[in-house]
Formats: sequence, structure tokens, C-alpha cells
Amino acid sequence: MTSWLQIAATRLVAWRWALLAVAAVLSIAAWPASRRVEFDRSIENMFPAEAPILAPYARLKRVFGGNEVVLAVYEDAHLLDPSAEGIRRVAEVSKRLQAIPGVQGVLSLDRPLGELIVDPKSKVAAALRNIFSGYTHSRDGRVVSVACMLDDEKSAPVPRRETIDRLRAAMDSLPHGMIAGEPVMVVDGFRYVEEDGRRLGVWSTILLAATIVLLFRSLRWVLIPIAVVQMTLLLTRAALVWSGLRLSMVSSMLTAIVTVVGVATVVHVIVRFRESREKGDSAPEAIARCGVLLAAPIMWACSTDAIGFLSLKQARVGPVQDFGVMMAIGSLLVLLATPLLIPGLALWGKRDLDPRRVWGESFLDRQLRASARWVEHFPGRVVMISLAPAVLLASGAWRLDVETDFTKNFRAGSPIVKSYDFIETHLGGAGVWDIVLPAEEKITWKYLQKVNILEQRLREEVVVQDAQGDQRPGLTKVLSLADGVIAGAPLDLASVPSSTIRNGMISAGLAGMRSRMPVFMHALYSEDPAQPGRYYFRIMLRSRERQPSAAKRAVIEQVQKISREEFPQAEVTGFFVLLTHLIDSMIQDQWRTFGIATLGIFLMMFVAMRSPMLALLSLVPNALPIIVVMGLMGWLHLKINMGAAMIAAVSMGLAVDSSVHYVAAFRRARAQGLRTAEAIGVVQQSVGRAMIFSTLALIVGFSVLCTSNFVPTIYFGVLVSLSMLGGLAGNLMLLPALLRLTVRDRPAPDEPPAAS
Repeated sequence: MTSWLQIAATRLVAWRWALLAVAAVLSIAAWPASRRVEFDRSIENMFPAEAPILAPYARLKRVFGGNEVVLAVYEDAHLLDPSAEGIRRVAEVSKRLQAIPGVQGVLSLDRPLGELIVDPKSKVAAALRNIFSGYTHSRDGRVVSVACMLDDEKSAPVPRRETIDRLRAAMDSLPHGMIAGEPVMVVDGFRYVEEDGRRLGVWSTILLAATIVLLFRSLRWVLIPIAVVQMTLLLTRAALVWSGLRLSMVSSMLTAIVTVVGVATVVHVIVRFRESREKGDSAPEAIARCGVLLAAPIMWACSTDAIGFLSLKQARVGPVQDFGVMMAIGSLLVLLATPLLIPGLALWGKRDLDPRRVWGESFLDRQLRASARWVEHFPGRVVMISLAPAVLLASGAWRLDVETDFTKNFRAGSPIVKSYDFIETHLGGAGVWDIVLPAEEKITWKYLQKVNILEQRLREEVVVQDAQGDQRPGLTKVLSLADGVIAGAPLDLASVPSSTIRNGMISAGLAGMRSRMPVFMHALYSEDPAQPGRYYFRIMLRSRERQPSAAKRAVIEQVQKISREEFPQAEVTGFFVLLTHLIDSMIQDQWRTFGIATLGIFLMMFVAMRSPMLALLSLVPNALPIIVVMGLMGWLHLKINMGAAMIAAVSMGLAVDSSVHYVAAFRRARAQGLRTAEAIGVVQQSVGRAMIFSTLALIVGFSVLCTSNFVPTIYFGVLVSLSMLGGLAGNLMLLPALLRLTVRDRPAPDEPPAAS
């Protein structure tokens, strides 16, 4: 196998110009497709296609022509003045908003009665104002809310982002004008993701280039990893287009992660190339030697990266699944770009051929020798010092909770967070969701009474506990067509003795509402276009978005229970429900994907090393820091979001790369006849040095993620960096100590280099 690797490495050097030509052809071929990568902004695609929660949501959209609502809010101290000055402004604003492409219709305080709605003498006006308070206006009458019902995104005349931007622009000219709602949150989330993707890609490249310059003082060896990364990104993006994958809400990390994986791989080549050159090898000989020493470790390292990312495919959150597939493709394409580019670029010309030592690297030499001596003389103590505090800290992982306040995915000063704060303060709740009930073609008093009973139960019986332990209503608004018909009737419908007259009044009221608010009527009561003759009735709910996950789950469960007691076929759905279920699965997803990644990496390491003991030892120093980081999150009461939910599996795949290189070099040293302690000393100086440099590059690259506007991206960057730092310490101290304790101090037989 060694001779085969030597032949292959020699041919890579000999064919370097042809390989560069192949790389150029592949890059040129991938360029057009790489420019066509699209974002998938659909909330349905955040769930598996077979998820039961999607069926009611699909019915809601199909029957009522789209279900997404944006709340356009502004302040007007004269809203309810009898002069009707404020209500005329509402009508003007509503007209302007409804004219925006993508807005199907609006519900505002002026719609039911026009200017009569502020008549202080009208009982009907007073009843309607009371019903719509908290939805079209605040209870104190100083804040206006116009509910904008959006077209279904697939049939809208313009992209959803354009609709949201124009709504925001229209409200910016009004006092405290702002918009909120789940559609705004999703659009802004993707806006930040796209902006982050561009910015993070540029800055991660700049920072990593600066890091390599500091470490190796060579412009050539700065350009080589950048070339590897850029080719990998081109091919990855093209592969996404060719395979039909689209970017998702966590995809802003794609460029940054491909960058750090590619750079970390090249760093090992740089260190080995420099060592060979210092021993007197020519440049072609040094590159060939790098191929012999690093071909197998790089292959297994990129493969373990891919396993870690592919484990995310078992998550139940669609964007996390897609991200895992994308990054697995990127990891494997690093494996393709490396041999195509490095031989030719490293040997092109004579200028700046050799990477140089970093200033003060002699201090690093001394520290690495000292760590090897510690491991040689006190291996048991090193293991105990590593494991004891780690176990204590890791116990906090049982205290982890999820973050279901979706606004916490954005920085505190962002427009979406400010608007949610304002709406939650003045209008009660910004979480919009629905109950869908089966209905008859003709609405009767009997049916409205049954709906009214359900609504009263929802208002009175759905409760949550606040921070002080007191119970408060779980729903801030319950509104349906029944409320408008009953409140708008000229007489008390319950007191009308004749059912014929009563139902006639209901029909007249519905006809009047249909003429004044056709979109509102269609959005609350409609026929299923897929099943002619089947009608559905909609109750619109509002609740607080900014509340703990347990409170959200409790509210949803209570609404489902009460609704099905009154209407056995009732379905509870909407953005609020979907987002709560989406994030609520994250803790289970995290441990499941971590377990799958760990098992998959163990099996791969076993194949690579042909030793279950070495495979197990390679996992320990990498799994332990990840569990410690998750435990610290639990002790510090930091909640799991989409970014944090991915770090366990991803960190496992990335951190174990160092173990692959370490154990491969250790086995090679043992095969050459070195004793265990001697082999550890040699590996500390070679692979240990490369591990430090590559981990430093990884942490610098991931630090760019901390500048993101999307909080899950920040969490991901910080937590992966901490896990990688812990993995470095584990691979420099704990792994060699475990090897010292478990590997017998006798010469090892020659072993196939393929396993190294």
C-alpha cells in the first residue's frame, strides 16, 4: 500500500499541470449553475413532507386563499375621536396598504361601519369596537392595527419580500409605524441569511488569509487554501442546483464552514511540506511526501466531516436537514479540490516557495515537548484531571430547554424585535394562528351559537401561568365571523323568537359584510376548492409570541382539547403552531443526530484503523468537550435554537479530524519501531503543531459568524469554536494519555498505510 501511495503521489506531482487544467475546466463548467442557487423560503419545507402537522396548514391555505397575516401598526391619539378624523386616516392607510401587490385584503376598524364606528351613541358601533379591540386597535384607542392578509406566495403577483418591503415603507412615514407577524419574521430572517452569506464569506476568507500569513509568512500558501475553498464552493453550489436543493434559513454558514474546512485541510499540508523542506527534500519531493503521509488521513477526515453533517439529515427541522446535505457535499468536494490544485499551485514558479516559521514558534516547541513529558510520566493524572470536571459540567445538559420565542433569533435592536415588543405591549400578542371548523353551506343561528360557545370557552378556559405563578388568559384575542354578525345585528339575535327572522337577519348581515369586506369574508368562511360542497369556518386567534416554550405548548394543547370537545373535526394550525412545533423538536434532534454522528464516525474510524480500541479512544477527546459545552448551556440557562441544535453532530465531525491525523501518525511512528512515549513525542511536534494551527484557523473562521444578524448563526459559531477548542485540548493531552495507558510498550507490526 505504501508503494502504491508513493506511485500515486509521484504521479500527482508529474501530472500537476493536467490536474490544474481539470480543476479549471470543472470550475468553468460549474460557474453558470453556481449563480442560480435559490433560497427556499417556504415554511412547509421546514418540515418533513409526511409530517401530520402540515395537512391542516395546507387545508387552511387552500380553503381561505392563504393564511398569512401581517399587522401594520401605528400610533394615533385621535383614532376614536367623534370627529372621525382618526378613522378617516385609518381608511386612507388601509386603502394604501391594500393597493400593495401581494396584499389580498385588509381588516381595519373602518371596514365594518365606516365613520359610524366612532359614533358614541351607537350601540352597534360600541359592540364592534369592543370585539375588534386588540386586533384593529388597542383597548385605549391610541394604537391602530391594520391586519393585511397576504396572497398565497405561489400565486402572488410579486415576491413575498417585495410585498413586505413595500408594507414597511408605507408604515415608516407614520408615527411609530411598523409591521410584524410571522411572514415578516420569515422574510427578515432570510434577508439576514442572504446578507450574512455574502459578508461572512468575504470576511472569513480575509481573516483566515491573515491567520495563515501570520503563521507561515507566505503569500503563496495564503492563495492555495483560498483557491481550494473557492473551487469547492463553486462545485458545491453547482451540485445544489443540479440536485434540486435550495438554500435554507441556516445556509448563511455554508461559505464560512466550507472555508474553514478547506483551510484546516491545507494547513496540515503546509506543516508537512515545511517539515520535508527543512529536512532537505526538494519541493516536488516534499509535495509527494505530503501525499504519502496525508492522503489517507485527509480522506478519512473529510469523510468524518461528511458523516457528522449527514447525521443532520435525521433532524426533523427541514433547514437543518438541507444544511447537513449541503455541508456533506462540500466536505467531500474539499477532498476533490485538494489533489487537483495543491501540487500545481505549490510548485508553480520559484518565488515564495516555502512557508516559514511563525515568530515565537520556539515557545510552541517547548510547550509541546512539555505536554509530551506530562503524558509520559502522569497519564493517569491527565485522564482524571480531564474527566472529573468534565463529567460535572456535562450534567447540566439535562437542564437544556428550547427557545420557542422566534424573535430571539434576531438581535435585540433589529426592526422585527422592536415591532414585536411594541405589539405585544399595546395589542396583547403578535402570535397569529387559527382554528378551522367544518361548516354548512348556509350559516344558521344554531351554528353561530355553537361557535360562540367555543369562543367563550377559549377566552375563559385557556390559561397560562406568568412569571409570578399567577394565571392569565392564554389567548389575547379570539375573533371569527360569528362575532361580527352577532355584534353587527340591529337586534339581540338570542331574543328574536322566530328562527326564520333570526336566520334572515344572519343572512342579511353576512351579505352586508360580504359587500363591505369581501376578502375578510372569504378569509373566515369559504368552500374547499378541492372538495366542492365542503365548507369551512375559521376562528382567528392571537397569543403572546414572546413567552416560554412550555407556555406555548400548554396554550396549543388547551385550544386543541377545547375545540375538539365542541367540534370533533376541528383543526388547530397556523404559523404560531408550526413554529412552536418546529423549534420544540430541537433537543431530541440534537441528541439523536449526535448519537448517529458518533456511531457513524466510530464505524468509519474502525474501518480506517482496524482497531475498535483506537476508534473508541479517538472519539473520547472530541465527544467530551461537546457534551461539556451543552452542559454549560444548561447550567447557564442558555436555550437551544436552530444553530445550537446542530453543533453537537457538526462539532463531532470537525473535531475528530485532529484525532484522525494524530492516531495515523502515532501508528506510523510505532510501525517504525518507536516506543509509545517516543511516538507520542514525535507526533506532538508534527501533528500536534498542525492541529494547533488548523484549530486556530477554524476558530478564526467561525468567529466571523458572531457578526451575523441571525442569532442561531452566532450560537453556532461560538459553540462550535468552544467545542473545537476543547477538542484541541483533548487531542493534545487526553488522547495521548489514553494511548499511553492502553497501547502496550512494544514495537507494533507493520500496518497498511491505508489505515493511516
